[in-house]
Amino acid sequence: MRNRKGFTLIETVMALVILSSGLLLLANSWSGSFMRVRKTQLSTEVAALLERKMVEVEMEYQGKPLDSIPEEKEDDFGSEYPQYSWRMTSKEFEVPDFSATLTAQAGGADELTLTIMKTLAEHLGKSIKEVKVTVIYKGAKKPLEFSATQYFVDYDKQLPLPSIPGAGG
Repeated sequence: MRNRKGFTLIETVMALVILSSGLLLLANSWSGSFMRVRKTQLSTEVAALLERKMVEVEMEYQGKPLDSIPEEKEDDFGSEYPQYSWRMTSKEFEVPDFSATLTAQAGGADELTLTIMKTLAEHLGKSIKEVKVTVIYKGAKKPLEFSATQYFVDYDKQLPLPSIPGAGG
């Protein structure tokens, strides 16, 4: 028998395979962790910017007439956040038409009920404005958009009284 003073080629190759497999698993784990950290960072930045812009919009238009809120407005966040921009859109609140549901019920709905529902829907549409703020992240392959919606209500707008057929007056 010879004196063995080293590793055989098979032992060396097996050690290298085990070592490279371990390094590959470790690299994938670090890569996955890095991607999760980056995604979390992006979500945190977007949430903070969206909250900031929503507060600015609320402070700018709170207590003002609903007509003063523009239909569209957009800008960026300056040099501090060059990869982000924002867009604000507003529209009158759309109340669903319940007349079909009311008339489909057993016995249907009378003319007075339908008139009251129509008047109420029109009043709500003019008294509520839906404002949507969108933050756009331009750092990805395709721009990512994150939105939040807020409703401004004019509590001082008087509810018009419908004319009631057959009522004296």
